Amino acid sequence: MTPSDLPSLRDAIARHGLDARKSLGQHFLLDPGVCAHIAGLAGDLTGRHVLEVGPGPGGLTRALLATPAAQVVALELDRRAVALLAELAAAHPGRLSVIEGDALAADALTLVPAPRRIIANLPYNIASPLLIGWLRQAASIEGMTLMFQQEVAERICAAPDTGPYGRLAVLAQWRCRCDLLLRLPPGAFTPPPKVWSAVVGFTPHAEEPGPALFKAMERTTAAAFGQRRKMLRGSLKSLGDAEGLLATAGIEGTRRAETLTVAEFDRLARAVLQRTEPAASGA
Repeated sequence: MTPSDLPSLRDAIARHGLDARKSLGQHFLLDPGVCAHIAGLAGDLTGRHVLEVGPGPGGLTRALLATPAAQVVALELDRRAVALLAELAAAHPGRLSVIEGDALAADALTLVPAPRRIIANLPYNIASPLLIGWLRQAASIEGMTLMFQQEVAERICAAPDTGPYGRLAVLAQWRCRCDLLLRLPPGAFTPPPKVWSAVVGFTPHAEEPGPALFKAMERTTAAAFGQRRKMLRGSLKSLGDAEGLLATAGIEGTRRAETLTVAEFDRLARAVLQRTEPAASGA
């Protein structure tokens, strides 16, 4: 089979009985023009190894295969979609690998070699935990182009002192430059979700914080935003000597989490790490 022999997406879906399932957070993107646009937002993919999570019937996969990417690895949990994607792999020998598995249990770094990109229309119900897992590995990922519910995308890109700003914004912007690249209405998907969607581009920062500091940042943001109406001297008590940590970081205890910049959270996380693991304070 060659690419020109492939059935249309809608025909392939009908043949494989691939109705979108709410339990899997599935909303299929079938418009070839939209899929090509999203693939283009990822930039030049020449020689890149691309991981796509939740490809479903393969609309975006087809667009990625039309780029100069060296390889596309499609990770899919739904066995019906895996069977459909096998036909696409047969039409692109050596360029598309289809893996059946749970993205939450998979290691992106072992699935695709460097230089690696992650490009995906993420299943809504696991998008945030997937992102946080990849942020831990951001130093080994050249870039990510990911679709979320618009509300989640806005939280990722939010600025301090705005309503959407919270833990997800701090973690994402601490590790990456985050750009909201595209908004899509419900009608772009089959079936239409109840909300708009948006694509975010992630460009990892050069500095690698290390796993100990990343863990400290996760603890710090969880405490600070877990009781976001409280002043920091109250919300950070679960971390120990809140006043001491704030003094070390040079932050007033009367402030609230949403007023802190990412750089201030970085100072606070380093202070937490210094208190909990003195030997690793230089990480």
